[in-house]
Amino acid sequence: MKTAFIFPGQGAQYVGMGKDFYEQVTISKEMFDRASEICGMDLPALCFEENEQLNITEYTQIAMLVTEVAILKALEERGVKKDVCAGLSLGEYGALTAAHVMDYEDVCRVVRQRGIFMQEAVPTGGAMAAVLGCEETIIENVCSETEGIVEIANYNCPGQIVISGEQQAVDLAAERLKEAGAKRVLPLKVSGPFHSSMLKGAGERLGGVLKDVKIHDIKVPYAANVTAEYVKDASQVKTLLEQQVSSSVRWEQTIRMMLNDGVDTFIEIGPGKTLTGFMKKIDRSVRAWNVEKLEDVDKVIANLEGE
Repeated sequence: MKTAFIFPGQGAQYVGMGKDFYEQVTISKEMFDRASEICGMDLPALCFEENEQLNITEYTQIAMLVTEVAILKALEERGVKKDVCAGLSLGEYGALTAAHVMDYEDVCRVVRQRGIFMQEAVPTGGAMAAVLGCEETIIENVCSETEGIVEIANYNCPGQIVISGEQQAVDLAAERLKEAGAKRVLPLKVSGPFHSSMLKGAGERLGGVLKDVKIHDIKVPYAANVTAEYVKDASQVKTLLEQQVSSSVRWEQTIRMMLNDGVDTFIEIGPGKTLTGFMKKIDRSVRAWNVEKLEDVDKVIANLEGE
């Protein structure tokens, strides 16, 4: 039996996330306060108080990371253990932290810069859309045959794939996908064409920041979005993180790889239930719980102890 800690990405954020952990768990409060010092910004205010910044990429990413790590530390303090880790897009940095591949200070600095670079790299005319109820091979073919830049950004779960690229190309691909049998194609409210080749420059800038970051030996397996495989060689980490910004997030493939590895329990750590929802569509037979409120910690422990 194996347990995976999985971490959600950008889009699951909301005002008030992590507040109960901050107020009632000392180590969780320390994570927020240390991140505030490292990044030179008020993370509790960003996460807990009504503001317009929380949904801006530059700020969303660091807010999500800190919340995820604060919840992670509370779980670990209660004795909940993981065998493997993974995270969707930004969530991969939560996985890196859980696997002790990067120090918390470095993760905070890198994610802060990642958000800025991705925000600044957003070209005019970029878009993303969720394609529902269509086979991935059909989507891949339509993208490759459509004029302009339109690529698969996320393989989330059966029946849900996200495309990304130039607005005109995404719109054209959307029409062709509907004609090819897609149930729905929904435009996403995002600030840019993330996980497409249009973001390659942001990834390269991130690579420059990663050069000075210490990567520890990988003792806890974690899966990379780019390959949907466990990263076994620490020397690969920086390259994969640079590529991740402009590459497809192979989430469904990652989960299936973990299932084949014997993982039967998935604990989603962070705001929302996005990944738990994906799990139900990938394999309903495995256990998947989310932890976003302090009360969820007790529920997960009770479920684990009830085995």
